[in-house]
Amino acid sequence: MNDAGRPVPADADSGLHFCFSAPTRASVDAFHAAALREGGTDNGQPGLRAAYGDNYYAAFVVDPDGYRLEAYCSHAE
Repeated sequence: MNDAGRPVPADADSGLHFCFSAPTRASVDAFHAAALREGGTDNGQPGLRAAYGDNYYAAFVVDPDGYRLEAYCSHAE
């Protein structure tokens, strides 16, 4: 039985991550900084990810519970 607070167990090998859409690139930067400040670990500094698209700006972290999180913005600056 899964705990309602953690319906999907963290699994570093699964490739599972949660992605949040951000309204601006500055929001992506703020997400990354806040996650690190709250105990997360860097899993990809904020920046353009050309492999995903010309304007795909994203940052990646692993939260203290082991979940991988991403914030991205697809708007050009």
